[in-house]
This record gives sequence, C-alpha cells and structure tokens, in this order.
Amino acid sequence: MLEKSFGLLFYLKQTPNYKKDQMYIYLRITVDGVSKEISTKRLWFVSKWNVRSGRAEGTNEEARSINNMLDTLQVKAHEAKRMLIDADQEISAQGIKNLMLGVDDRKMILEVFQEHNDQVAALVPQEYSAGTLDLFKRTLNHTRSFIQWKYRVDDLDIKKLNYEFISQYSFWLKSVRKCQHNSAMKYLTYFKKTVLLCVKYGWLKSDPFAGFNLNRKEVEKPYLTEDELKRIISKDFRSQRLSNVRDIFVFCCYTGLAYIDAKQLKSSELVKGFDGEQWIIKNRQKTESASRIPLLPAAQTILDKYKADPQCQAKDAVLPMLTNQKMNEYLKEIAERCDIDKLLTFHVARHTFATTVTLSNGVPMETVSKMLGHKNLRQTQHYAKIVDAKVAFDMKQLKDKLSLQG
Repeated sequence: MLEKSFGLLFYLKQTPNYKKDQMYIYLRITVDGVSKEISTKRLWFVSKWNVRSGRAEGTNEEARSINNMLDTLQVKAHEAKRMLIDADQEISAQGIKNLMLGVDDRKMILEVFQEHNDQVAALVPQEYSAGTLDLFKRTLNHTRSFIQWKYRVDDLDIKKLNYEFISQYSFWLKSVRKCQHNSAMKYLTYFKKTVLLCVKYGWLKSDPFAGFNLNRKEVEKPYLTEDELKRIISKDFRSQRLSNVRDIFVFCCYTGLAYIDAKQLKSSELVKGFDGEQWIIKNRQKTESASRIPLLPAAQTILDKYKADPQCQAKDAVLPMLTNQKMNEYLKEIAERCDIDKLLTFHVARHTFATTVTLSNGVPMETVSKMLGHKNLRQTQHYAKIVDAKVAFDMKQLKDKLSLQG
C-alpha cells in the first residue's frame, strides 16, 4: 500500500453557541489533501491558545487537562491509521475519523446482498419473478456457505472482493457443492449483479469479475423427434392425470410456451388475429417480451377439450395445470410408457416446438424467434438445432435447383 500524506491539527473553531473569548477545540484529520474534523466538545480561551503547537497555553490544572486530552486524541488518530493499514483497508480521513468515533462504515458482502434481495422481494411480481428471487436467495445462501468455508467468518468486508475470491468461489461451487459448470456460472452471474451495484455505488474501486470467464458450456438441448411426438399424442392413457399432463405437454410442443406461461395463460390472451385465425398474444413471464403465436390445429383441439373443465373455470385458466415438479414427475412416467429414452420436462416441449414442429418444417428462424418471445436470434439458436432431416430437405431443394440450371 502506497504511503499517503497524513496530518493532524488541533484548532479553535467558532460555533453558533460561541462564548466570549472561548471557542470549541476541533481536530482536523487530513489524508492526501482530504480533511475531516472531530469536535473535542471542550471549550478553551482564544487568548490562551497556541496556534503553532495546537495546544493550550499555561501550567494550571485546566490547561494540563486540556493538553493531556489532546495528546490522547493524537495517539488514537495514529492508532486508527495503523489499524487501517493492518486490515489492508484504504487509509482515509473518513476511515480514521470513524474508527476514533467507534463508527463501523464497512460494507459487508452478505449484508449488502441481503439488502439487495429484500429490494428484489419488494418488487415481485411487478419487476421480478418469484423464480428470479429464488435464484438470488439460493445464491446468497451459497455465498454465505462459501465465506464460512474459506474464511471461517460469518461475513466479509466487501473490499475483500477480488479475482481470487471469485476464482475460489467458482472452485467451491464445483468441488464442494458439486455443481455442474453451467450451474456454477449461473450462481456467479447472479452474485455479479450485486457486486456491480457495489462498484456503481463506489464501495468497490473495480470489478472483481474483470478477466473472469463466465461463459457457459454448450449443452445439447433434448427435443422430441416427429415419431416420438406422434407416439405421445396417440398413446391411450387410462389415467386421467397422465392424459391431462400429456395434453398440456403436447399443447406446449405446438405453441412453444414455457410451463409458467402455459399456467398463466388466460382466455383473454386468446384473440382473433388479422388473418381471422386464433392467436396467443401474451408477454412471457420470464422476460416480459411479447409472444405472438398463431394456434396450430393440434393446440386448438386441446384448448377446446378443456373449455368446460371445472378446474380451469374456477381458476380463470385455459388448461388444468399442476405444479411444475408434479407435472415433470408425470412426464417421466409418460416417457416410459411411450418407450422414449429421454428425460421429459416442459423445456423439452419448448425445444420440440422450435426444432421439430417449426424449423424442421421450413419456418424461418426469425419467425420462430418472434413466436418464442426471444429478443434476438442468438437466443433462438440456443434452443433450436437444425435436424438432419431439415438439412437433407434443404440440400435436395438446392440439388433440384442446380439440376434445372444445368
């Protein structure tokens, strides 16, 4: 740590309750040209004050008492400076003043994170989803566990945040918490949102994430082939619960809606489009971006099936939705009964819509992106993998075109 200019000065200061020939004694602390002052709350005579030495003149008991008090304050100021150096904290006039007055102005990592999460909670559901809040809460819990594991303390000064902290946090998530790479990066990304606020507020001089790679690994997104989708549609389930879950899953395969968007879908969001056909027009719960989806016949058939469903009418919903956990549990059973060796979730339905139902049938990616409610094509490419059948179809068209030209 570079040495900084440091000065102490005791002086008399006129205050509103100034008494004749007496002023309050103040201590001015100066570090690198920045000054802060502390009142000693003691009065002394102007005529008996030595400006050069910054002390009371005289040998009587009152003068000796004043000077002893000033000597003690001077020692405390130097001790405060030494404490900042030992704690590897920035030496500042404000920092020295705070230590002398017993004021702890340090910002602590978990304390700041908790305040941030409290604000997020207050803005659910207006600006944040319950799912986003849950991720912030989980990230806070992971951060607390990491600090206890690494530093053996309950909280840590935010100035301790540096590249080493982030790197070790990443290691802990993967090794101790056994998180996969993408999950670890997800938690670090949520932690970074809070850290960047500290940078903006001036509590941190630089971003400790600078130079740290938060990129996620490309993961193959599962989707159903046309044959697998047909098997699920044609399967006769005796169980009403499996039949309902199958219908909702297929509806999502033909609309691209995520679980939460299907659950929140209301009849008012089913409107007649400019083409006279039925459309879904709603904002995605996750991003609030607009989805505009013309209804395919398979999706319309399912909606018609549940129009008079008592559960739907009671909840002003168009589909009899269960919890995401329960429905994904039933989807595993559906996969087994349909001889599909894939982990079925509602994400699979969204991928199936992007890949098998639309792109593989020649729907342009820009159109698919709009229906999925994506803000850019890169998001759509993340979901939609062009299958071999589509590549073969496109190349056959090219061959036919070239043969005609020949």
